[in-house]
Amino acid sequence: MKWYRELDTNGRRTFLAAFGGWTLDALDFMVFTFVISTLMHLWDIDKGQAGMLGTVTLLSSAVGGWLAGILADRYGRVRILQVTILWFSLCTVAIGFSQSFEQLFVLRALQGLGFGGEWAVGSVLMGEIVRSDIRAKAVGTVQSGWAVGWGIAALAYTLAFSLLPEEWAWRSLFWVGVLPALLVLFIRKNVKEPQVFLDTRKRQAEGEARRSFWAIFSPGLVGTTLLAALLCTGIQGGYYAITTWLPTFLKVERGLSVIGTGGYLLVIISGSFCGYLCGAYLGDRLGRRGNLILFSILSGITIYAYTQMHLTNNQILFLGFPLGLAASGIFGGLGAMLTELFPSALRANGQAFTYNFGRGIGALFPTLVGYLSAKTSLGLAIGMFAGGAYCVVLISALLLPETKGRTLD
Repeated sequence: MKWYRELDTNGRRTFLAAFGGWTLDALDFMVFTFVISTLMHLWDIDKGQAGMLGTVTLLSSAVGGWLAGILADRYGRVRILQVTILWFSLCTVAIGFSQSFEQLFVLRALQGLGFGGEWAVGSVLMGEIVRSDIRAKAVGTVQSGWAVGWGIAALAYTLAFSLLPEEWAWRSLFWVGVLPALLVLFIRKNVKEPQVFLDTRKRQAEGEARRSFWAIFSPGLVGTTLLAALLCTGIQGGYYAITTWLPTFLKVERGLSVIGTGGYLLVIISGSFCGYLCGAYLGDRLGRRGNLILFSILSGITIYAYTQMHLTNNQILFLGFPLGLAASGIFGGLGAMLTELFPSALRANGQAFTYNFGRGIGALFPTLVGYLSAKTSLGLAIGMFAGGAYCVVLISALLLPETKGRTLD
C-alpha cells in the first residue's frame, strides 16, 4: 500500500469513499444470494423464478449504470455517486418489507438502477485521481471492497439465521444495508472532482463543443466500445453464474448447514479479497491484457474442478480459495483499462456503458443456470455457463489494445 501513502488528502478521501461505496454495494447486492433457498421455501418459487430475481437487478443496473455514466460526464462524478448510493440503499431496505414475489421483483429492479452506477462512476473517479503507474493498484484495490461487503453479508447471514426465525432472518439482512450509507455519504461530502474532469469542463465553458453521449459509437471509438462491452460480458457473466448460485449449490447439492455454508463461503471470499489485490498489482506489473488472460484461464480451470469433479466436502473447502482468487483477480486491471480506453469528455459514459452492458447480458446467466439446472445438476449448469463466459474474456482480451502507462487527456 505504498502507493496509498503517496496520495494527497483528496486522493485518500477519494479512495475511502470509492472503497466504502463498493463495499456497501456488495453488501446490499450479495445478501440476496444467501436467501434464495429461503425464499424458494417460504414463497414456493422455483429455481427459474429465483434466477429472475437475480437477473432483473442486473438488467436494470445496466440501464441505471449507463445513465449514471452519462450524467457523471455532465454534472460530475462525486455528485452522481451520492445519488446512486442513496437510491440503492433505500431500495434495499424496502426489499425487506416486501410481501410477495411480484413486489420483490419490482423492488429488485429499482435497486438495480442505483446499483449500476456505483462501480463505473467510482472507478472513473479513482482512475482520474491517481498517476498512470499506480492506476491498476488503486482502482483494483477499490474493487476489493466487493469481497469485504460479500464477507459482511456472509457473516450477517450466519448470525441472522442462527438467532432469528427464518421468516424474519432474511428480512433483517436487507434492513441493515442502509447503515453504512450514512458514513459513505459523509465521506463523499469532502471529496473533490478530479482535475482532468475540471479541465474538460473548463474547455467546454470556453466554447469547446460538448460531445454527444452517442459519440462512443462514432467511427473512431465503436470498435473499442464493442470489444470492451464483450470483455465485460464475459467477466461478469462468469462471475454471476457462479456467485449467485454458490450458497444454493453448497446448501442443496453438497448438503451443508447454514453454519457450514457460511464457513465455505468465507474461504471463497477470503480468496476473492486476495484475488482483487493480486490482480490490482499484476495489472500494473503484467499489463491490463496479461492480467485478464492469466485470470480467465485460472477461472476456467478452478470452476471446472469445483463444479464438475467428484470431490469431497473437505476438498471443496480448500478449492474455494483459488476459486475466489481467480474469479476476482480478473477484475484487478479491468477498471484501469476501461478508464484508459476513452477520452475525458466520454470517459464515464464509455466505461459505464461497457461495464453495464456486460452486466446486463451477464445478468441472463443466473436465470439460464436456474432453468438449465431443472433438467440437469446445478453444478453442471454453473460450469457450462461460467466456462463459456471466460472463453469470451480470453478472446476479447487478445483483440483489445494494451493501455498500461497511458496518460489521461
